[in-house]
Amino acid sequence: MRYRLLGRTGLYVSELCLGTMTFGDQGWWKVLGGLGQEVATGLVKQAFDAGVNFIDTANIYSFGESEKLTGTAIKTLGLPRDELVIATKATGVMNEKTVNGLGQSRFHLMNELDASLKRLQLDHIDLYQLHGFDPFDAAGGVIGYPE
Repeated sequence: MRYRLLGRTGLYVSELCLGTMTFGDQGWWKVLGGLGQEVATGLVKQAFDAGVNFIDTANIYSFGESEKLTGTAIKTLGLPRDELVIATKATGVMNEKTVNGLGQSRFHLMNELDASLKRLQLDHIDLYQLHGFDPFDAAGGVIGYPE
């Protein structure tokens, strides 16, 4: 496996990254993969054994289930945390009951980071990314829900 520097972080990541968008079967994400724990754990093991140290997930993938499956796989396999670079993302709707349950506000991003850490069973994330643009910021800060 070849590794490259991740920006100016000083972290080396494998040129191949294990994406976990297919882990889980909640909501419409099921049609993209619907993979359960056994298969997810097998894929994480196979990737790690091949030298992949970079794992990417997102809070919105199967509404958090992908992160849960990924975290459980890492824990079950006993993978050394210091040999992994874990990335996750946030922006999308995770709580439709509140206007602050989506977007790129500090409030939403920090709440989702805490939730991601719990689902992943980790004490830190190595790369936290914005998952697309914030359509509400682009709309001039106006959010309207139909009544």
